[in-house]
Amino acid sequence: MQADSYAELEKTLPPILSRTEVPKLTGGLISAGRLANLDCLGQGPRRITLGRKVGYTRADFIAWMRSRGGRSEAEG
Repeated sequence: MQADSYAELEKTLPPILSRTEVPKLTGGLISAGRLANLDCLGQGPRRITLGRKVGYTRADFIAWMRSRGGRSEAEG
């Protein structure tokens, strides 16, 4: 993902996003089920919980995406 793509996410994502909103907010880039699986493995973004609901802060989610992101074809 390009740096400007992350900047765009920082502008458009809400301050806190629920796991179930992630697919819609990222254009289907990652599913809620995949996030749940990664969370069980300790490989997902740092989470917050409210009862049984799981969510992520914008900053933690974007930092996690940056840490996992490879280079896009445009970056070489």
